[in-house]
Amino acid sequence: MRSEYDRVDVRGVVGFVLIAYVPAWLLTLPLWLSGQGLSSGWSPPLLVAMMFMPGVAALVTERWISPRRRPLRAVGITHQRGIRGWWRYALLGWIGAPVAMMLALLVGWALTVYDAHWLDFSGLPGQLRFTLTEDSPGSAVSGLALLLVNVFVFGWLNVIPAVGEELGWRGYLTRALLPLGQPGAFLVTGVLWGLWHAPLLVLGYNYPTIPVVAAFVMMIVFCGLVGTLLGWLRLASGSVWPAAVAHGFLNASAVLPAVFNAPGEPVSNVSVGLLGWSGWIVLALLILVLVALQRLPVRLPARREDEPGISRGVRRFHHT
Repeated sequence: MRSEYDRVDVRGVVGFVLIAYVPAWLLTLPLWLSGQGLSSGWSPPLLVAMMFMPGVAALVTERWISPRRRPLRAVGITHQRGIRGWWRYALLGWIGAPVAMMLALLVGWALTVYDAHWLDFSGLPGQLRFTLTEDSPGSAVSGLALLLVNVFVFGWLNVIPAVGEELGWRGYLTRALLPLGQPGAFLVTGVLWGLWHAPLLVLGYNYPTIPVVAAFVMMIVFCGLVGTLLGWLRLASGSVWPAAVAHGFLNASAVLPAVFNAPGEPVSNVSVGLLGWSGWIVLALLILVLVALQRLPVRLPARREDEPGISRGVRRFHHT
């Protein structure tokens, strides 16, 4: 029985990368030309628009560059079992992403790189534009409730643009690179995903306090680690939706470092949270747990002979 994962579709992958990169990078031009960079008022809508470009690239690739009979199934939008086939993984992404961020903050606190004030929610008013005073009755309970609502309820708004990215990086690219093996597919996807942020990194995105080259390295490492977990959700569920949910709630949980940080102290993404090196410890341990439980690499079904597959590209080397 032939396998869908015998060769890389070079034409499709190259076409996808060009379509994912070029329009997204062009969208950053107003930030550069204005001289205001990421502080420009156009920054939020342009960043959201950028996030949809990988999804557009995936659909264009599957429909016209390397056509598939079922392009929506190929990128994981539809599932042969419907929502029943992937809802458990989506639930894991919904709950797991904020939990991973909290674990990262705990590790940073334990390693003394994060000055946490766990009970006073000092960063909450600025994040939610809501006034809580220390002497108000039940302020800690109110702060916790607001925090949970902000992350776990309003966080669903972050899933919408996250779908755009995940359709591309996990929906199409990770699966297209499977002939490299799952570690290779996760690694190459992570590198390409990280470099896709290049124009923003030069403007100071995520790591504004370190040299640009170091910011590139840190972003690639972060994308490689997170991308492995998102890739596992994609392959294990057979759907792109769990990865999109997890991605959206990773973005929603980005408020947590500022919420628990000491008042008046800046938060450094270099060392704090999942973007920082202390958070990478959590991400690496989660990957090792999946490996230890034999959930990674994911066992994938072979393609039937009568299904269309990848018909051109670089063959995978097989050991006999």
